[in-house]
Amino acid sequence: MRLSKHFIPTMKENPSEAQIVSHRLMLRAGMIRQSSAGIYIWLPTGLRVLNKIADIVREEQNRAGAIELLMPTIQPAELWQESRRYDAYGKEMLRITDRHDRDMLFGPTNEEMVTDLFKNNVKSYKDLPLNLYHIQWKFRDEVRPRFGIMRGREFLMKDNYSFDLDFEAAKESYNKMYVAYLRTFARLGLVAIPVRADAGAIGGDLSHEFQILAETGESTLHYDKAIEDFDLSSLTGDIDDETVAKLQGLYAMEEEKHDVDNCPVDAADLKTAKGIEVGHIFYFGTKYSASMGARVAGPDGKEVDVEMGSYGIGVSRLVGALIEANHDDNGIMWPESVAPYKVGLINLRFKDENCTNACDTLYEKMEIAGIEVLYDDRDAGAGAKFANMDLIGVPWQVVVGPKGLEKGVLELKNRRTGERVELSEEELLAKLG
Repeated sequence: MRLSKHFIPTMKENPSEAQIVSHRLMLRAGMIRQSSAGIYIWLPTGLRVLNKIADIVREEQNRAGAIELLMPTIQPAELWQESRRYDAYGKEMLRITDRHDRDMLFGPTNEEMVTDLFKNNVKSYKDLPLNLYHIQWKFRDEVRPRFGIMRGREFLMKDNYSFDLDFEAAKESYNKMYVAYLRTFARLGLVAIPVRADAGAIGGDLSHEFQILAETGESTLHYDKAIEDFDLSSLTGDIDDETVAKLQGLYAMEEEKHDVDNCPVDAADLKTAKGIEVGHIFYFGTKYSASMGARVAGPDGKEVDVEMGSYGIGVSRLVGALIEANHDDNGIMWPESVAPYKVGLINLRFKDENCTNACDTLYEKMEIAGIEVLYDDRDAGAGAKFANMDLIGVPWQVVVGPKGLEKGVLELKNRRTGERVELSEEELLAKLG
């Protein structure tokens, strides 16, 4: 994409309303603009990152055997009344009355709707296990939305729901999601710490939060360093129950629940860091199936309430969390897997015919090779172009200038390390392709 024809409204100054790094950089890098309190327009580069994260989440859900569907954002209130959560959920739920005076709501989550779907369409244990997921916009009416997309009112979320005949099968479904989450965050270039957690408003007996490490995190974590050292490549292929049990047995607690005097980890092996919650998984048994009548006929013909779990990843929240974990004083440093563009092409001399021709030719070759490239072809100074690319966070910068062309080389800069090397065009395309 040529920057001269793109829409990336960057800002030189820090916006006064932004209190944390990710909010500030998303505004400055032209990724989002606020529509109203806690609600944002996703601009083109922001949307590209959001979609790439969603794609990775989707791929790992599919790999774990979950089946994608799409449930509506507006739900009938009677489903929540049936589960007895309608009045208990609180003011975060946006309640609506339609033109026929029917009570509706903008869904903050989908346990009720998916349980009702299951109840009306699945009748036998032979159709189990079943795991359904979707990636959908949610709304929770936060009393004080803040920190940009990190604590907004409207957000994109992956939520999925498992249905099993008994506890052992339900635990297996839970463990599949546990592993799928670790794989997902690893592909995003993040270190994720699974922390034993309360189930909260969703309810349940077994729950893990997934916290990613970032200096600006809102939670303080104490955890066994073995979690960071764990080889995620061992989670490929079939799931090894022993490996999962070992992982789940490693100590990780938030500050409020950390007992210094009774911690099972030696001081030398205990690490403390800040974390940001980006995912949460729950096993809650028959909490919803019993109250809503989601039953199947078992092998003996008797009806049983299905065992359920639910699993959430904050897809839009991950954009902010990634920035909190990957930035410097100059801007964002995207992992390649989610960067809006892989390469930034910088023409140092817009009015130099040789430079412009070389850039145009290289740009076309990159496009043909399938390399995602943002080409700064504007009539602007070199300093402004470098600053812009650093701010946006494109992982690689290719610099084309008269001196390099005289030598037959192009300069390649690594955004994260700052390392610069000179390569021929052939070498450059081979490295980036």
